[in-house]
Amino acid sequence: MNANQYTRLFSEVDALKTLLSQIPEENVIDRIGLEYRLGKVQEELNAVNPYHINKKAKLTFRGSPVHGSEAISARFAAKATYLFSEAISTLSASFENVLHSMGPIPDSQFNQLMITNTAIGSFGFEFELPKADETDLCPNPSIVEKAIEEAQKLFEVAATGTDDQLSDIVDEVNPRAIKKVHDFLGFLNDQDSWCGLEFNNHFFRFSDRQQLEKAVFRLKDDNIHEERVPFTGKFEGVLPVSRTFEFRTSIDNELIKGKIDGDILNPEIINKEWLLKPVTIQLTITRVGNSRPKFTLISLEDIYETPIG
Repeated sequence: MNANQYTRLFSEVDALKTLLSQIPEENVIDRIGLEYRLGKVQEELNAVNPYHINKKAKLTFRGSPVHGSEAISARFAAKATYLFSEAISTLSASFENVLHSMGPIPDSQFNQLMITNTAIGSFGFEFELPKADETDLCPNPSIVEKAIEEAQKLFEVAATGTDDQLSDIVDEVNPRAIKKVHDFLGFLNDQDSWCGLEFNNHFFRFSDRQQLEKAVFRLKDDNIHEERVPFTGKFEGVLPVSRTFEFRTSIDNELIKGKIDGDILNPEIINKEWLLKPVTIQLTITRVGNSRPKFTLISLEDIYETPIG
């Protein structure tokens, strides 16, 4: 059962209860059909595990390729839905820490979105997420669910947020995934169109093409600045599960808090080999526009034991 069907059943229960409340108890004949239907609908609802409901996202478009809620250019729709699906697959791989800078997108066959219907309002499409594992009574939210929420957040913050807010999101996502989101929005901009995305009771839509154009500019490579900088000091702590570290510099006693890149498969080795030892490290510093810097350790080969003299 998908989310729309589940919601419709709940709405039907409310409607049936309202109708029954308006019919006196003694009017048995008038009530019998409604009571029977109410019982059947409640049986259907009771048989469903809410954690196993197939979730859906709605992606709608406006602009030159769209004719109200009646039609959309086939060429535009084909490429736009392909680029959106690619962005979601790449974001999913990014969150699983299996995405590399080049090569096929890992596990993309398991993170596919399925178009199940057109979306009402402006013209668009409903995408069904991969089905939950029905052997797990309380499964965690899927990676694809997280990816769609992140895409929605990227759309909104790139359009309306500050540089620091956008930097916080960019810092958590593989650059290749950011590029895929940029490619999708860039295609819409080139086609004189914009979009809205609805998922998990949250909806964001670009107000016009100008707002989308702003988001495209802020997500492009030229606005996301990266540089490699050496620092000498000591690791004061590493949390392998959250993939974060603290590093105290020897020159100005600055405490640097950063993240460990997903390509480092065994971050716990830092605590074993270099904790509180004098080292020189190469960090990648990322800034989005005029945001505060974000620090990332890309490789264990970027750590060198260096006496502090």
